[in-house]
Amino acid sequence: MASTPRNTDLSRPSAIASAPFALAAIQMVSTPSVAHNLQTARRLVAEAAGRGAQLVLLPEYWPIMGMHETDKVALAESAQGGPIQQCMADMAREHGIWVIGGTLPMVATEAGKIRNSTLVYNPAGEAVVRYDKIHLFSFTKGQESYDEARTIAHGAEVTTFEAPFGRVGLSVCYDLRFPELYRAMGHCALIVVPAAFTWTTGQAHWEILLRARAIENQCYVLAAAQGGRHENGRRTWGHSMLIDPWGEIKAVLPEGEGVVFGQIEPHHLEQVRISLPALEHRRL
Repeated sequence: MASTPRNTDLSRPSAIASAPFALAAIQMVSTPSVAHNLQTARRLVAEAAGRGAQLVLLPEYWPIMGMHETDKVALAESAQGGPIQQCMADMAREHGIWVIGGTLPMVATEAGKIRNSTLVYNPAGEAVVRYDKIHLFSFTKGQESYDEARTIAHGAEVTTFEAPFGRVGLSVCYDLRFPELYRAMGHCALIVVPAAFTWTTGQAHWEILLRARAIENQCYVLAAAQGGRHENGRRTWGHSMLIDPWGEIKAVLPEGEGVVFGQIEPHHLEQVRISLPALEHRRL
């Protein structure tokens, strides 16, 4: 697996197919049980594929939402493989779809930490690219407190890949607050955001930030979220959604597990960029 080659010209749009391409975002309320979460993901991905989805996005932390922050460290998988990676490969191959695997814990060199990683599988079940979450969430308000850097090591590379409909930019949750990351991806047809936004921050900022990223980059944004009350007491915001390049929400699921469906319309994407060529007007 590799990120986008450094000699790729990201200043130019990649080729965009002419036919619509069906997408789905999976929303989950993951538990401390990996086996249970894998079973849930298999069921929901099968539902999405059965309804015609050609690319399916899973949420952040979909395989494990532990009782303690350190639970995921013990489950970290290596680049050589593991049951979580095998599950994603099997789903992609079985249904003949692209699977963007939310995040799973991957081994890091730092003791007591993992990488929070997104793996992408093609319809043959082959792992084609990996992104390690760059920006790590930290938030304290009253009794609510989070600090991902205690158990997660920062990623370092901006990562994209080429899908049949054009370039896809990979990001995770807290990355959403850093627009410079998305500019560094170049001209994408789709940006994906697997997430586990908290109820507090999600209610305030989730939709606004997602729509802003779609509007300023003139591309589709597909966000797959955790959405509900977890066994560890955490409550996540949900509202998985698909947003078009004009900033319009095309589909949304407020809370609970389920599937959000939609499609990339290449003609609409092209027309937005032609009618308002903001990407060509950049001077910095």
